[in-house]
Amino acid sequence: MHTLVTYFMVFPRRSAFVLIALLAAGIAEGLSLTALLPLLSVAVGDSSSDTGRTVVQAMQRIGIEPTIGTMLLIIVGGMITKSLILLLANRQVGYTVAHVASKLRQELIEALLASRWQYYLRQPAGALANSVATEASRAAQGFEHAANVMALSIQVMVYSVVALFISWEVTLSSLLIGAGMLMVLQYLVRAASRAGNKQTHLFRHLLSYLADVLASIKSLKAMARDNVADAILRDETKQLERATRREVMSREALMAMQEPLLATLIAGGLYLALVVWQLSLAAVMVMVFLLTRVQSLLNKAQRRYQHLVVQESAYWALRAAIKDARDAAERTGGTQQPTLQQGISLRHIDFNYDKKSIFQDMSIEIPVNSFTSITGPSGAGKSTLLDLLCGLAEPQSGEILVDGISLHEIDLRHWRRMIGYVSQDTILLHDTILSNILIGAPDLTQVDAEQALQQAGAWDFVCGLPAGLLTVVGERGGLLSGGQRQRIAIARALAHRPLFLLLDEPTSALDPDSEKIICETLQRLAQSLTIIAVSHQPAVINAADRIFTLSKGKAELLTRQPSNLTDSVAA
Repeated sequence: MHTLVTYFMVFPRRSAFVLIALLAAGIAEGLSLTALLPLLSVAVGDSSSDTGRTVVQAMQRIGIEPTIGTMLLIIVGGMITKSLILLLANRQVGYTVAHVASKLRQELIEALLASRWQYYLRQPAGALANSVATEASRAAQGFEHAANVMALSIQVMVYSVVALFISWEVTLSSLLIGAGMLMVLQYLVRAASRAGNKQTHLFRHLLSYLADVLASIKSLKAMARDNVADAILRDETKQLERATRREVMSREALMAMQEPLLATLIAGGLYLALVVWQLSLAAVMVMVFLLTRVQSLLNKAQRRYQHLVVQESAYWALRAAIKDARDAAERTGGTQQPTLQQGISLRHIDFNYDKKSIFQDMSIEIPVNSFTSITGPSGAGKSTLLDLLCGLAEPQSGEILVDGISLHEIDLRHWRRMIGYVSQDTILLHDTILSNILIGAPDLTQVDAEQALQQAGAWDFVCGLPAGLLTVVGERGGLLSGGQRQRIAIARALAHRPLFLLLDEPTSALDPDSEKIICETLQRLAQSLTIIAVSHQPAVINAADRIFTLSKGKAELLTRQPSNLTDSVAA
């Protein structure tokens, strides 16, 4: 019930429209049902019903002659009106279902993109994909079931009110019996809810693991170890199958038990009406119709509610993911517009991941229009240094100054627009080369992409491809060689003409000739850009103006003597 209320609170305007339409449909149906008892009274020649006489008198007072034809028209007209109103309401429900799914997806994606980098690193890609695709759809279906529960509940109220006017004793007795039966069957609803929760958990874990396996499938297949995930995936799949079975079993058991319980209720109502309270034949016939409808609608409402509780776990899991991402949002306190005319200073930086210390009292000066190389052993913090400069990570103490202004006071979005970044793991989208270069920058054109490719030394090989810039690179860029992927990534970083270029192992996948071209390009770009390249490659280190080596949490500026460079590379 909490989920049902939550849906209507989170989407109030659309829910209010649906609720008003359902109420109008219920009123139309209720008015049409008022002609049912006098119609049957006339048909069976029974005029002893007080309720029937009251309805006839009311019709006569408003100028309607209570003939059989008139009363039939009232009943049919009311049902047609109800159906038309329900059509409008259900159309709005359909629109709202689509809106709910897109709204939840949008909220999750926006929250994730605004979260801190360290938070994002801890999120399994498969779980995020499952949330955006499967959970959002299931949560939207939950709104549809909630609307149906509301519609059926209003119909139950309408039929019950009409029945109360005929015999409040029979109606109340029947409703109490029906409520008791629903409570008995509530166990099956709870079983379905537990199965739905299990499905949500298993879907997340299964897709997370599958995404990780597919990301490394090439190396696994090459070693004939592509069955590494078989046991785990098979176990997860079987658990998911069992959870689905329990859901289906509880749903079918609910339907199977409702039928005999409904028959028992009708028989009890007939006994009370005919023997205990001795109602007229016409009243009994109407009560049988009304109570049968009431119980049938209650059964449908309970089945819809069962569907709702199965889907609600996806909604709450999605809301929890959105909340966690929002709680991990990046700081947005800086307001100053960045410039890069003097240089960047890292002063007395302390940084650690959890309990692992990376930097202690580290200081580096980076002048503008320079080419700085960062080297050092694995785990020394080379990539972390780039994260600090981008504002993706924040030091525990010390400060980063850009032209003498603390990075905390600078608008991070504007600062990052001045940065070109090439990560160590080159991952391209399953799209064209042009789209991969211009991604996220709608103001750039094909001319910008061509210029960036030329700067990255990739223009010749792109022109040699059959489709040129429109060549599709495959999943993660798998249709290109490692060196080609690296140069496309460098072109992407250069396309928006950054002032500050950060590269993490930019030539690690390149052959010597391509590496030489990239190094010459970086030296040329350093005349107008500030460049920092993390690398173990001697070519990159020798091409740099300044060389820092990271070790034991410190940064040491090396001289350009060959022996020092050799030692640095060996380290």
